[in-house]
Amino acid sequence: MTDQLTPTAESKSVDAAPRRAYRMPRLMIRGRDLTAEAVFVGLVGILLLVAALTSDTFFTQTNLTNLLKQMVTTGLLAFGMLVVILTGGIDLSVGSVVAFAGIVTAGLVSGLPIPVAMAVGVASGILFGLINGTLVARFGLAPFVVTLAALTTIRGLAFVYSEVPIAPEDPAFFRLGSALLGPIPVSTLIMLAVFLAGGVFLGRTPAGRSIIAIGGNAETVRLAGINVRRYVILAYTISGGCAGLAGVILASRVGIAQPSVGVAFELDAIAACVIGGASLAGGRGSAKATLGGVLVLVVINNLLNLYGVQSFWQQVLKGLIIIAVILVQRTRLPGRTLT
Repeated sequence: MTDQLTPTAESKSVDAAPRRAYRMPRLMIRGRDLTAEAVFVGLVGILLLVAALTSDTFFTQTNLTNLLKQMVTTGLLAFGMLVVILTGGIDLSVGSVVAFAGIVTAGLVSGLPIPVAMAVGVASGILFGLINGTLVARFGLAPFVVTLAALTTIRGLAFVYSEVPIAPEDPAFFRLGSALLGPIPVSTLIMLAVFLAGGVFLGRTPAGRSIIAIGGNAETVRLAGINVRRYVILAYTISGGCAGLAGVILASRVGIAQPSVGVAFELDAIAACVIGGASLAGGRGSAKATLGGVLVLVVINNLLNLYGVQSFWQQVLKGLIIIAVILVQRTRLPGRTLT
């Protein structure tokens, strides 16, 4: 997994300073994460209070179930985006991957068992993520450029596969997106399982810690004997897999797959991450806080829908939220001031 350095006295003297320098920022980052989590509790509480006072339908069973279903796509994309952002990168292709995975799955249902078709859809997302990561890590291309090109390419491939929407007729196809376990949708439980596993991965495994460290200082990580390229590729592969899974679940929930779906989904994912305190410069963020960001974003969207606010004004609000949070983060970083 790592390229170990020979434990000579000379190598220890070279590596000692970088490793000591790496531990101190992690303590500072943890403190900021705890602050962000406390802010979320208060923010969610305020939103729920506003919802209770201004809407008679927000706390109905039907609306809450729909809200839980709607947050699945944003949640899965946000976790994948978080992993990439932690490395200092970005993945603009996730919306297109959602469209491709969904329409490929829907198209294969008629000829393959449904679990196999869904597995192919998720695998397509993993493949696209692997390609993106390889171009970024192995060839040194800018993540923005690579994933922007992937956005248009994958979207085009979705239209090549089918220019018209595909609606599977097998009722079993809809179970993943519509089934309930008690009052909670199964798809929501899948999303929560991804966040739970992802939180353990990022916080308790060498691979997850390496991904976070790469965003903080990739050169220090390299000097510590960690294969930076390998973990950057892994980060984009995880993002692609999450987007593929989101596409499959979305197609199952709405009952139809369209090559045009997923436009601007990457904005929601990025917004959820930055609301959750993730730094777009990399090295800072957590699965728990990102899930909080997803909840805040989805509740805001749900309230705006209940109030009848037009969708383009919702996009304006998301953009303003991203800018505001980044400005707040910048003023909180040590040694940085706004000029």
